[in-house]
Amino acid sequence: MQSMQIKNLLQRQEGKTLEFKRDLSSPDKVLRSVVAFANTAGGILLIGIEDGTRAVVGVKDPLDEEERIANLISDSISPQLAPDIEILPWRNTYLVGARIHPGPSRPYFLRKLGKKKGTFIRVGSTNRIADHNMLEELQRTARNESYDEMPMPELSSEAIDFRAASEYFGGIRELKSGDLETLRLVTKYQGKRCPTIGGFLLFGKNRLKHFPDAWIQAGRFAGRDRSSIRDHVELMDMMPTAVDSAITFLRKHDERRADIGTIRRVDRWSYPPAAVREAVINAVVHADYSQQGSPIRVSAFDDRLEIENPGLLPLGLTIEDIQQGVSKLRNRVLGRVFRELGLIEQWGSGIQRMFRACREAGLAEPLIEEIGLHFRLTLYRERRGEPTQDQLDGQILAFLRKQGELSTKQIANLIGLSSRAARNRMIRLVERGLVVEIGTGPKDPRRRYALVTDR
Repeated sequence: MQSMQIKNLLQRQEGKTLEFKRDLSSPDKVLRSVVAFANTAGGILLIGIEDGTRAVVGVKDPLDEEERIANLISDSISPQLAPDIEILPWRNTYLVGARIHPGPSRPYFLRKLGKKKGTFIRVGSTNRIADHNMLEELQRTARNESYDEMPMPELSSEAIDFRAASEYFGGIRELKSGDLETLRLVTKYQGKRCPTIGGFLLFGKNRLKHFPDAWIQAGRFAGRDRSSIRDHVELMDMMPTAVDSAITFLRKHDERRADIGTIRRVDRWSYPPAAVREAVINAVVHADYSQQGSPIRVSAFDDRLEIENPGLLPLGLTIEDIQQGVSKLRNRVLGRVFRELGLIEQWGSGIQRMFRACREAGLAEPLIEEIGLHFRLTLYRERRGEPTQDQLDGQILAFLRKQGELSTKQIANLIGLSSRAARNRMIRLVERGLVVEIGTGPKDPRRRYALVTDR
């Protein structure tokens, strides 16, 4: 760590990956932070700084402190950790810094407390004892397994509604019995075919009996808080349908209407459709279904949308990571099926696509938070500027404004691009809520585009 890095760290609040300590007078608290960092997303521990004020007090004997923390970690934590520990000169004194990397041998725990009581995770700026479900997730992470890939041996493969699954895949491909194993909807366990958790969550018969919180609660509130509710629905359909139903509910309560011609009505969203869809799908695919007590929640207020799911970020990731496009899929079965169904374009691109869509629409950036043991994404209605577009997009919008409706081929000819390139641009403009697609479906040869304008 260089002096500039230390200066930047001192300007930050303690959080998921940063902890300040005045000294090692309370070694248990220090060790809990080290364990929590190793089990979650890693972190930096700086010794010689007041916890609350961030005042630099330094350490009197940095060599002794460096050796002491190295011995404490070595003697007190299992499995063995190898943090990077440095003596850091800072103005007229010294600090001791320890960088703890996310460990590959989770769960890490304090030996004297044992695995059950000595395993900690990092939640915000606090260290929490890992409960039973979190301990199992830590162990699965070490084995490179996901929760939804686990078998449900108490059920037979007949617990999967094959007819319903086939209907979802209709138009994509014919689903055969063997595909259930390829998609990991079912698996073999001790010689018996049984559903995986993911397969049962997606297409299980009577799935809410086993997973009573695997549904979406959607509400529209009056104003900016939850004191007055206008409308709400409980969406307990199979997940692909529940996603569409949640988006339909939001469309119902958040649209500005415009007329195109004399017979067609066009709805314009206050939020980019792509951002809303990605946020809802992200919540469903990345929820921690081992948690009990709350469903996925979609809440619409006058000024914002909040989409919240049970579960922190997958172990090893920070909010900064996912904003930069780093991805780790919590539920691989759900992710694979959603991608096959065309609901996910590319793993890991959803968050960046949301940010881009909001930025291009002139909206404030989305807010990503870990609150308790939940993940929340907020989209804001407030416009910070005019929607942005490059020169070609501007030409397309100008042509549509002048001529009313155009086909993909007409647009391609007007702007001098191939039909495929023009189609990709039109998809982006539709996602941003600037253009509407008019036709019976994506394969309609008479499909046309029209500009969305406010009434």
